[in-house]
Amino acid sequence: MNFKTRFAPSPTGELHLGHAYSALFGFHLALVNSGKFHLRIEDLDQARSTKAFEKKIYEDLSWLNIQWDENIIRQSERGSLYNSKLKTLWDLNLLYECSCSRRDILNAISAPHGSEPRHGPDGSIYPGTCKQNIKASKFPTKRNGALRLDMIKAWDYIGRDFLTFCEAEKVLESTPEIQIVTRNEAIDNIGDVVLSRPGSEASYHLSVVIDDAELGINNIVRGEDLFDATKIHTILYFLFNFPKPTYYHHRLITDSNGKRLATRDRSQSISSLRKAGLTPKSISTMLGI
Repeated sequence: MNFKTRFAPSPTGELHLGHAYSALFGFHLALVNSGKFHLRIEDLDQARSTKAFEKKIYEDLSWLNIQWDENIIRQSERGSLYNSKLKTLWDLNLLYECSCSRRDILNAISAPHGSEPRHGPDGSIYPGTCKQNIKASKFPTKRNGALRLDMIKAWDYIGRDFLTFCEAEKVLESTPEIQIVTRNEAIDNIGDVVLSRPGSEASYHLSVVIDDAELGINNIVRGEDLFDATKIHTILYFLFNFPKPTYYHHRLITDSNGKRLATRDRSQSISSLRKAGLTPKSISTMLGI
C-alpha cells in the first residue's frame, strides 16, 4: 500500500511554528516512505476564511521547501459529497435533528435537578433534549438545526463492544500502539456529536473523515490535541466502511510559557520569522526536524 499523508490548514490566519512542525513532520514522513503528501484547505468556516490567508499558506509552505502532490482540495467545494454521506447515515436511522443552541445545552446540563455537566472530545456532552423529537421521513437537505449522531443506535449498528485504531507516534512512552474505543466510553464520555451544523455545513469530524478516506490518506499526521477526537473518527470510519488509517499524533509546539501556539501569535508566524531573517533550515533545526 502506498504511503499517503496530508497537511490540512485553515485559511483563517497565518501559519505559525506549530503549523510548520506538523507540515514538515508529514512531508518528511512521506519522503522517507516514498509516499505522497497532499494539501487540503479546510475552509468550511467561510466567515473567517479568506483567499489572502490561503495564498499565504502556499507561500509559507513553498518557502519551507514543502512540495505537495496533485490538486489542492478545498472543503468548501465538497458540500454535496458531505451531504450524500450524511444521507447514508440518515437512511440508517443513525441521525436526528437538533435545534438546541449552545446556551440551551449549557442551561440543560447546568440545571439544578440535573447531573454534573460532562465534557468529551467534542465539548459538553449533549443531554439528549431533541433526541425524542419525531424524525422527518425525508433527509432534510435544508435545515435550521444541526444533525447529531445517535451514539446508542450507532453502536447497535456497529454490533461490537469496541473498535480500535493504530497510533504510531509515541508522544508518551506509555502510549500503546493499538488504541481501543469502547461502546460504553463512546456513549457515556462522547455522546451524540454534531455531524452537520445549521445551514447544511459539515462538522469537522464528518468532513475530515470523508476527505481523508476519499483521498486515500492512510497515514494521518496531526497534533496530540486531536487524539481524543480520533475516537469519534474511528466510529465514523466503521459506519462508512472506510479503510482505517494509521495516526501520528505529534507533540504540540508551545511558547516560552508552555502555552500552545495559536493563529493570533503573530510573532511566531512563518512570515514574521522569515522577515526576521530565519531560514527554512534554521526553522527545521529549531523544531527538531
